[in-house]
Amino acid sequence: MQPDAIPGPVEGPGRVRRGAAAVIRWLVSPLVRLCFRPTLEGTEHLPTDTPYLLVANHSAGVGAAEIASIASLWLQRFGTTRPLAGFALPLGFAVWPISAIHRSIGTIPSTYPAAYDALAQGVPILVFPGGDHESLKPVWQNHRVDFDGRVGFLRIARDAGVPVVPLGIRNGALTAPILLRSRWLATVLLLPRLMGQKRWGLSLLGVSVAALLAIALPFGPIPTALAIWLWLGSPFVFLPILPATLRLRIGAPMAPAELFPAAGEDALDTAREQVERTIEALVRG
Repeated sequence: MQPDAIPGPVEGPGRVRRGAAAVIRWLVSPLVRLCFRPTLEGTEHLPTDTPYLLVANHSAGVGAAEIASIASLWLQRFGTTRPLAGFALPLGFAVWPISAIHRSIGTIPSTYPAAYDALAQGVPILVFPGGDHESLKPVWQNHRVDFDGRVGFLRIARDAGVPVVPLGIRNGALTAPILLRSRWLATVLLLPRLMGQKRWGLSLLGVSVAALLAIALPFGPIPTALAIWLWLGSPFVFLPILPATLRLRIGAPMAPAELFPAAGEDALDTAREQVERTIEALVRG
């Protein structure tokens, strides 16, 4: 959960514009089916009479395979009649063309005002509470769910009185294997810090291309080292490179009364542990 900051609420949360829907249907969906063959189970658990938080685990750096699969499957199953507003870093709403993409698919900045505004309009929100901590976990922790103690999403659910719907995504980490997660790596590479990232990862793609650059570039050691440094600090190192079958499974809603039987921050931590266990069970199947 990001601090309350500009931008705030956005117009049309969760609404996919016609042009964006066409791109998803005719370009993104065929690629997703070819590379990841995703399946979606448990849509009968999604509430139809109240907004909710669809809370999922997160893997593989930027989670491109996961996000593309969710967008494709959601549009295939519900068309544009059931909005779903995905949380995104507020910084992206100030940078073109990322800002235009966000608004075309109805994502909202991950701020409390934007969340409360979307829920007040009856729009459910897709949340990856683990953020960069979880998405940069090493590939051998593929099935582990770890939100790094973050409870902002639960504070929203409690204050807005909406249920949490768990979504477990299996095998996302296999599409862009991460070998190392580190805070010092974000500092040494500098670019991640400039993008607001506290952690960074060393991916299989990043290491492989860096090795090729070291061997193939016909320059001296300093230009070659600079090229490798710039490459390892770019988000392109987290692009999916391996096919993997993604399994998305939605669990039963967790009502506020179930998650928050008591008041206080300790109750939020207990609820977080319960949500993590539930999602991990869905991931492991």
